[in-house]
Amino acid sequence: MDARLDFYTSPLAAKFAKYLNAAGKAVSESPLPAATQELVKIRASQINGCGFCTDMHTKDAAHAGETAQRLHLVAVWREATVFTDAERAALELTEEGTRIADAAGGVGDEAWANAAKHFDGEQLAALVTLIALINAYNRLNVIVRQPAGDYQPGQFG
Repeated sequence: MDARLDFYTSPLAAKFAKYLNAAGKAVSESPLPAATQELVKIRASQINGCGFCTDMHTKDAAHAGETAQRLHLVAVWREATVFTDAERAALELTEEGTRIADAAGGVGDEAWANAAKHFDGEQLAALVTLIALINAYNRLNVIVRQPAGDYQPGQFG
């Protein structure tokens, strides 16, 4: 299976990806915990049906020491006891921020207040920008049908 478009041979796509990756670097260097960042990327990718990003971020998380149990339970985080209250708040905000079209009014005040209880202003800024960024990556990969399964941790960095 091949992608519909090769981002590496298209000058425009490569330039756009360069800017997205720079935005990703800013978020990855933020005070938002790295484990939370990976959980957010995994959950949004699952919701969006992005196999490439789900593959990448589960492998990166495992490589960074995340447990298989927690990775297997991201999709059902509400019923799982293995996530902290802060991680649960981040996952809730991720779901509402990813499913904007599914709810009148977008992200609810309750989800925002819950996240604000656990994260300071700079962490919230990182969380919001990360949710927007992973959704952009997901859409690019889903539109071009980027194949999943071959990613190796650290492959792009």
